[in-house]
Amino acid sequence: MPKEEIIIRLGGEGGEGVISAGDFFALGSARTGYHLFTFRTYPAEIKGGHAWYHIRVGSKPVLSMGDGTDVLVAFNAEAYNNHIGLLNENGVLIYDPDTVTPTNGNFIKYPIPFNKIAKEDLDFLRGKNVVVTGFLAGLFGLDPSSLEGLIKSRFRRRPELLDQNLKSLYTGYEFSKKIEKADPYYLKPTERVGRLVMNGNDAISAGALLAGCRFFAGYPITPASDILETLAKEFPALGGVCLQAEDEISAIGSVIGASYAGMKAMTATSGPGVSLMTEFMGLSGMAEIPAVIIDAQRAGPATGMPTKLEQGDLNHALYGGHGDFPRIVIAPGSVEDCFYQIINAFNMAEKYQTIAVFLSDQSLSQRTQTMNKPSTAEIAIADRLRPTPEELKDYQRFSITDSGISPMSLPSEEGGMYVAPGLEHDEYGHVEDPMKSRVAMTTKRFRKMEKAQKELEAPPRYGADDAEIGVIGWGSTEGVIREAVEQAVEKGYKVAAIHPKVLCPLPEEEVGRFISSVRRVIVPELNYSGQFAKYLSATFAIKPIRLNKYVGLPFTPGEIFRKIEEVVNND
Repeated sequence: MPKEEIIIRLGGEGGEGVISAGDFFALGSARTGYHLFTFRTYPAEIKGGHAWYHIRVGSKPVLSMGDGTDVLVAFNAEAYNNHIGLLNENGVLIYDPDTVTPTNGNFIKYPIPFNKIAKEDLDFLRGKNVVVTGFLAGLFGLDPSSLEGLIKSRFRRRPELLDQNLKSLYTGYEFSKKIEKADPYYLKPTERVGRLVMNGNDAISAGALLAGCRFFAGYPITPASDILETLAKEFPALGGVCLQAEDEISAIGSVIGASYAGMKAMTATSGPGVSLMTEFMGLSGMAEIPAVIIDAQRAGPATGMPTKLEQGDLNHALYGGHGDFPRIVIAPGSVEDCFYQIINAFNMAEKYQTIAVFLSDQSLSQRTQTMNKPSTAEIAIADRLRPTPEELKDYQRFSITDSGISPMSLPSEEGGMYVAPGLEHDEYGHVEDPMKSRVAMTTKRFRKMEKAQKELEAPPRYGADDAEIGVIGWGSTEGVIREAVEQAVEKGYKVAAIHPKVLCPLPEEEVGRFISSVRRVIVPELNYSGQFAKYLSATFAIKPIRLNKYVGLPFTPGEIFRKIEEVVNND
């Protein structure tokens, strides 16, 4: 019986077009109507080193990379050696016999001379990856017209390359018809339902634009640079300003300055950049100026592994900076979440007049997923509290209020002039006697977080209603945890999970209720030290079971399921 879900992994040398081939096939599948989940990883070098692209395509929603791979496309011997151990039983190996000599195994072999086809038949060696794409389309039933449009879009300004790449595509497609198909995988035609296909950085950019962001300053850094590039293209038509700053310090300084002037403003960086921005985060807290920082986490410390995944910056987001000041910390769980949660980040930053740190990561930034088109008319957009004409008669920018939120004027607004100091100050922003106002102003600033916490939505719970084991995750692990919990419930284990998106302030009442309802709590996270597990321990006085992975790659459902099973059997 044909299988309508396929997990494909392509591996090869950086510069061979592995990532482009994966992108073409993945996007072509999505345009045909299939659900999609991808992961990519590549070396930090400009050229060379091992790169691979993982695609999971299915007729039903797919939430993670899945376990193993059904199809391995080995561009070279290194790819074969690195990934053959992940090939599922009765899987498919596609390889060039001139570069790969496979051993015997319980898998189907398709030896295809891609290099020879590209070099000798087409006289276009650079088109080898497109030959591979065409071959995959023909082998698994994907209409090449869905790929043709992608290639035309990619090379529309290079007509001399467009014709060669289209010829490469159809050459690979026709070659697939010459072999005897021995595998069960087939993507039958499906209804095109108009879903969006986006990666996390694109979803963040789109959500920020809808939220009203009209100023962005940033410095290029992997894996956040796409946001800078996207907004630089989109802002001119919307009256926005995009600034490529000389470094991350000037970027966050510019963002705070623009926000002071009344603009909704954002920057995007990764861990090293957040380290440089930390002092300005404190200024945002003291002067109560809203701003959004995207932290697309990667493996650290220092330069670490620039192109690899890690959830290593939670402690910095929660506690980074000297002194006590409030901040919002939000961590989306999917590409769709990136869209909605960046709007939430702007809404909360503006409403509570503080910094909002948005914790994406390398996987989520560059992963491609399908999502339903949002109904933008139904999305609430919040703006900062503005002073009334009566309040401007004796304007107190930092007035003590029950909510802790004070009205914020704009520069040149009549009666609204004030100082936004980094020094401790009174209601007017005056710094003459800071000790007199210290307690009142510090309490006022944190009172905003108390209000924010009361207004949080409860995190979704999924799994068994009578669960005895609970799983709590954060950030990009949501989909893989959900799949693992579903597998566990199907096997009869009493397991449930929650996945809070706002981590500071944490929805303590709902999370605490969940913890109290189960006997054991498992916390999977992609770091060594168990940062979220320790956060939960400090907040709820519990000792969760940690599951940590820190090799630069995501969890698989099987890894989390096996941990659940271990706890069930040893409890």
